[in-house]
Amino acid sequence: MKKIIILLISGLLLVSCEQVSKSIDETFHTKDTLVHKEAEKPNPEPLKNTQPDVQQIINTVLEKHTTVLRQHHLQGREIDFLTDTNALKNAEAALRKLPQYAGKEIFIYSTLYFYNDGTINVMLQHPENPKYVDAYEFRDNKWSEPKPVQLSVHDDVKGRLVSLNKTSFVNAAKLTDIYNKKAQEIEGAQPLSSTYLTIWNNQIRWYPITINGSREKYSIQFNDDGSLKSFEQD
Repeated sequence: MKKIIILLISGLLLVSCEQVSKSIDETFHTKDTLVHKEAEKPNPEPLKNTQPDVQQIINTVLEKHTTVLRQHHLQGREIDFLTDTNALKNAEAALRKLPQYAGKEIFIYSTLYFYNDGTINVMLQHPENPKYVDAYEFRDNKWSEPKPVQLSVHDDVKGRLVSLNKTSFVNAAKLTDIYNKKAQEIEGAQPLSSTYLTIWNNQIRWYPITINGSREKYSIQFNDDGSLKSFEQD
C-alpha cells in the first residue's frame, strides 16, 4: 500500500512539474502570446512610456513622511512657533553658536523641518569630515547633541547641501503667514502645523506645495526666502 501511495504522489509531482515547465516555456516561446501577436502586426502600435514621474514620486513620499511626523507632533502642545519670528531667530542663532561649528560655515543636508510645537529637525554636514552628516533636534529652546546619520555610497551628499548663509529660519514664518492667509479663503482648509524645505541639486524647495480644502485643491509654491512664487487651483 505504501508503495502505491508513493508512486501516486510521484506521478502527481511529475505531472505538476511538467505543467509548470510547459507554462513557463509557453510564456517565453509560444507564438500565441500577446508579445508575438503584437510583433506580427504589419504596423505594431508603439509601446506607451511607462516610466514613472520621478519628481511626483519624491513629492508623494515626502508628503506621506511629513503627514506621519505632523501627526506625531500634533500630540504635543501648539505654541504658534511657526509664526514667532523672534523664537525662530533665536533658534538659528543658537545653532550657529554650537561649539563644533565655531568659525566654520554650516551646511544643511537634505531637509530642515519646523513644527508649531517648537521643535526643529535638521541634518548638518559634519564640521570636520565633509563625507559625514549629523542629525540635530531643537526642543525646549536648546539643540541636542549630534546623532550620526547612516549614509549610502549612492547618496549625493554634495548635491544635497545648502549653506545656512543662503537661507534663514525666519523664512518659515513668512511662508506660514502666506499659506495660512490663503487657507482662510478656502473652505475646509487647515492652517499649517509644520513646514519644511528639501534640497536637491543644491537648490531649496519649500513644502507643503498644496492646500487641500473640502471642495477645492490648490497648488502653491514658494521662493527660497519664503515669499509666494505661484498659487493656482488644480
